[in-house]
Amino acid sequence: MLRRFLPITAIVLAAGCVQAPAEPEAAALSIPNIEQAWIAEGFESPEGVAATPDGGYFISNVVGEGSVKDGDGYIAHLSPDGVITKRYWAAKLDAPKGMAVLDGALYATDIDNVVMFGVADGKRLGKVRIEGAKFLNDATAWNGAIYVSDSGDAAIYRISDGVAELWLQDERLAGVNGLLGDGDRMLVSTMTTGSLFSVTAEGVLSEIASGMENADGIGLVPGGGYLVSSWPGQIHYVGEDGVVTTLFDEEISQNDLTVIGDTVIVPNWGQNTLTVWKVSR
Repeated sequence: MLRRFLPITAIVLAAGCVQAPAEPEAAALSIPNIEQAWIAEGFESPEGVAATPDGGYFISNVVGEGSVKDGDGYIAHLSPDGVITKRYWAAKLDAPKGMAVLDGALYATDIDNVVMFGVADGKRLGKVRIEGAKFLNDATAWNGAIYVSDSGDAAIYRISDGVAELWLQDERLAGVNGLLGDGDRMLVSTMTTGSLFSVTAEGVLSEIASGMENADGIGLVPGGGYLVSSWPGQIHYVGEDGVVTTLFDEEISQNDLTVIGDTVIVPNWGQNTLTVWKVSR
C-alpha cells in the first residue's frame, strides 16, 4: 500500500490556511426617539431635578438670577403625573440648582453652599460651605459621596461626611456643568466647548464628544448611549462612538436633563415649565 507523507512544514502551512469562522459584528445602536409626554407649568426659573421616594420629582426653582443671594429660591415637590403637590417643599434658598440624593438626604447646590434636607420630610439638615466656589451647579451621588460642579472655576468638589474638598480641577473643564455618576466613571459636560467627558475615580479625563452648544444635563439611554441637553434649547443623543445627533431643537432656554428609566425630565428656565419625554428605540 502506497502512503504519501507531507513534510511537517507543509502540514503546518495547510493548517494555517483554514480560516476560523468570523466573529459576528455587534449591531450598531439605533438612534433613539423622544416623544413628549406632558408639560407641567407654574415654576419660577426651574433648574434641577431629582427623584422623590414616591415616584415624583423634586424641582429646584432659582427665582431670578442664578448668582444672587436673595433667599427667594425653593424646591418644589411634583407628583408623577406633573402636579405641584407642595410648592415650598424646601424654601429660603438663594439659587438652588443641581440636586442629588444619598443616604436619605437631598443635597442641593446653592451658589457656594450645598444644603441638605431629609428626603422623607424636607427638614433642613445643615449645609456645607465650599470656600472659594464661584458658581456651584450640578450634583451627583457617586462612590458613596456627593460631587458638585463649579462652573465658574473649572472644578469638581467632593463632599463626604460633611466635609468638602477639591476633587478635580482642569482647564478642559472650563464651564463645567452636568455630572452623572455611572459605575466606575463619572460623566461630565462642559458649556465652554460643549463636551461630554468620562472621568475615572482617579480623575483621568477622556473626551467622548464635543461641539454641543452650552452642554448641560446628562442622562443614560436605555440600551446604550447618552442624552445631553443644551440650554439654548437642544437635546442631543451621543452614541458610544461619540457621534452627536440632535433630537430636539427649539429656543426654549432649557436647563438640566434627568433620565429615570425611559422618562426624560427637562426644566425650561425661560418658560417656567417642565417637559417630560419618553425615550425609546
